[in-house]
Amino acid sequence: MAQQAYMADTDNGGPGPERRGARFRRLFSGWRGDRGVWRRGLVTAAVALALAAVMAAHAQIPNTIGNLGSLTETFLPWFGLLVPVLLLVALLRRSLTALIALVLPATVWCNLFGGLLFDKTGPGGDLMVATHNVNADNADPEGTARAVAASGADILALEELKASAVPTYEKALAPTYRHHAVVGTVGLWSKYPMGEVRAVDILLGWKRAMRATVTTPDGPVAVYVAHLPSVRVKLEAGFTARQRDKSADALGEAIADETLPRKILLGDLNGTMNDRSLNAVTSQMRSSQGAAGNGFGFSWPASFPMARIDQILVTGVEPRSSWTLPATGSDHLPLAARLTLHPDGS
Repeated sequence: MAQQAYMADTDNGGPGPERRGARFRRLFSGWRGDRGVWRRGLVTAAVALALAAVMAAHAQIPNTIGNLGSLTETFLPWFGLLVPVLLLVALLRRSLTALIALVLPATVWCNLFGGLLFDKTGPGGDLMVATHNVNADNADPEGTARAVAASGADILALEELKASAVPTYEKALAPTYRHHAVVGTVGLWSKYPMGEVRAVDILLGWKRAMRATVTTPDGPVAVYVAHLPSVRVKLEAGFTARQRDKSADALGEAIADETLPRKILLGDLNGTMNDRSLNAVTSQMRSSQGAAGNGFGFSWPASFPMARIDQILVTGVEPRSSWTLPATGSDHLPLAARLTLHPDGS
């Protein structure tokens, strides 16, 4: 009787395996014996191959014209959205040629970003850090300060601090952090003692980067806070990032010259880990999100995050988990990470 009931359910349109298989067969039933499946969709196939070429050879796209290479690399993960669009076109066109061609961009995208689709967060970590571009025009600096302090971070970096708002941040964060320093438009708050605080020259003419030694229970750590110059996308000039690139090179030199083996960089780099113009920094440090995050961790803009331009990068430190924090009154999302400090900084 159970078998008869199962067959009746399937025959009457139920969700049995035969029914699902029938729907799949009907989708491709009209393709059998149709020689046009190889001739149709050639344009779609060509677009698929071009998409694969752009993603695979993004590092070869020159920056000489409007920094086109860096612009492409900033939004490179989003190129994957074209694959399902082209898949739909290929199905509507009933083109096997296009379907086969789509295997290539899908494979390239998975090779580049597939690892970010898996949760790599883990337990542990003896130091929690956070960073937030608070936005100079933030209408609620006190609320923003309370929100990021509530994250439980041991070390907190803030960027784009407006001079008139600094006392508000200092007052709101004082109950949580005994130690802090503000240099120009960036600041560092810590539950542990800080020393050797100094500005880092990133060739701007004003102070947007700093360095401090934080003495944790597991030893000293060099902590850098930076806010690299903004980039713009202009019709007449393309991706204007020349000053950002010069500042990134200067910041990379400062970090390379650091004598402490354990280094943490917190800040708004106005660029992603894929952007070759940040190589002076990213080539010598690990991304906490890439090593121990869950997903892409996009941080900007807060209303609809499209890129991770805020970063937590480390050397001589092991990321255990990395994530974005809830939105505040800023146009950026705050970031946090839990880290394990290696005894020897290796």
